[in-house]
Amino acid sequence: MTRIRKAVFPVAGLGTRFLPATKSVPKEMLPLLDRPLIQYAVDEARAAGIEEFIFITSAGKSALEDYFDTAAALEMRLERAGKTEALAALGRTRMPAGTLSFIRQDRPKGLGHAVSLARRLVGDEPFAVLLPDDVIRAPRPALAQMVDAYEHNRGHMVATMTVPRAKTASYGVLDVLSENGRIAKVRGLVEKPDPGKAPSAKAVIGRYILEPSIFDKLDMITPGSGGELQLTDAINADLSTAGVSGYRFSGERFDCGSIQGLIQATVAFGLDRPDLCEEFDKFVHQRFFPWRSIA
Repeated sequence: MTRIRKAVFPVAGLGTRFLPATKSVPKEMLPLLDRPLIQYAVDEARAAGIEEFIFITSAGKSALEDYFDTAAALEMRLERAGKTEALAALGRTRMPAGTLSFIRQDRPKGLGHAVSLARRLVGDEPFAVLLPDDVIRAPRPALAQMVDAYEHNRGHMVATMTVPRAKTASYGVLDVLSENGRIAKVRGLVEKPDPGKAPSAKAVIGRYILEPSIFDKLDMITPGSGGELQLTDAINADLSTAGVSGYRFSGERFDCGSIQGLIQATVAFGLDRPDLCEEFDKFVHQRFFPWRSIA
């Protein structure tokens, strides 16, 4: 049985919702506590057994490559200063030699186009796609959950969650054929449907496991929603060959591609941290609930 060994990270976006910060800092390098967003996605992929990491980038993303590179001078200074905790934190950003690849997307043409650029490096095996904007807080990493489910449900698999129907126009949405536990077999996917026409409220979230047959379909599709090459359209085109299922993951998703989502994630992850939660909890109560005493 073929394992999921490779993952694609589309990170070529401009991050315009975070301007002016993203004028000089790539969106995926924005910090959530003390780690950039991309680190959360990479750590999730590692926990799922991913061994090769393929980044689809664009001009001005050198900070991303530098982040995963060895910082020999900094490490030497930390070692000399005896800052072992800082040195250990820095070590978690280091990746084994030869496991990272970077491909430039010349101009924004959509998620489907970004994924298609990884064809040569992915080869003829199933692979994962992770969108770093979607940070998932879960007792077990979401991609690891999907990898387990994929072993029993081959074909294309997308992560799903239920959203208010009023918000379906912001997502790809499943047209559900049948459900069995966390798995939904689908007739197809609809990209950003009008709430009144949405086939369900099951939205696609930024985690995918795709069969290599998707690349042939990506070569065939034409621009769809927003005038871009949509991954959703390629998955639909491969329905009869590979089949598609939705996986309802266990966990909480934060849209860290928005300021509101990043703030919410900061609160949730901050309260999870033993070294931060006590003081953070006091601050929140004193600021917003001053009439309540804290023991």
